[in-house]
Amino acid sequence: MNTYALITGSSRGIGRAIAERLAKEGYTVLINYHSHPEAAEATKAAIEAAGGQAELLPFDVTDGAAIEAALSAWDAAHEGEHISVLVNNAGIRRDGLLVFMNEEDWHDVLRTTTEGFYYTTHHVLPGMLRARKGRIVNIASVSGVCGIPGQANYSAAKAALIGATKALSKEVAARKVTVNAVAPGFIATDMTADLDEAELKKTIPAGRFGTPEEVAALVSFLCSDEAAYITGQVINIAGGMG
Repeated sequence: MNTYALITGSSRGIGRAIAERLAKEGYTVLINYHSHPEAAEATKAAIEAAGGQAELLPFDVTDGAAIEAALSAWDAAHEGEHISVLVNNAGIRRDGLLVFMNEEDWHDVLRTTTEGFYYTTHHVLPGMLRARKGRIVNIASVSGVCGIPGQANYSAAKAALIGATKALSKEVAARKVTVNAVAPGFIATDMTADLDEAELKKTIPAGRFGTPEEVAALVSFLCSDEAAYITGQVINIAGGMG
């Protein structure tokens, strides 16, 4: 029987790195995407070329009905199986000072992170509880831990995700389901390509941006049997920031 891992927003960046790492660990990876089908196909092809297994699972993480339809269809096609690892990775940035921020940029960032967590976890969690084993890893941010100027919306979204992580971990621990958050700092992906890396490196004690593969390694550990006694934690991977 296959062991399935769903990573939301996994066509590019940190999500892709996590998908590729978990595929190497033997999971059949469910690659979720919304607006970048070519990138999702490329991620799937890379996983398969390396000997792994992957399926595409498109849906918009802010659309509860679409998520329910996609995951219910997946359940029907995989009778008797369930998703044992969920990585809530999908997120967007719309940076700007709050005094100038419009409602759309505020709500879109909050919805992508918080509603994405709710809808996807709400569907996947019962299968984990029935199996009495599961791993949920939420990709937060050091922005949600300490706050970053110009990111009030992003900081609020990721802080909410951290709070949800801590609460849910207590609800499901007795069923051997762990829930943790990973809080990356500045990671070199297309999401940070518009930032002034040379200037920002001065604020990072380690003196550099992190890599998606470093985040993926941490997520992989939290999904492993060795991490069974770690739950409700927020682990910074930020080169000393936070």
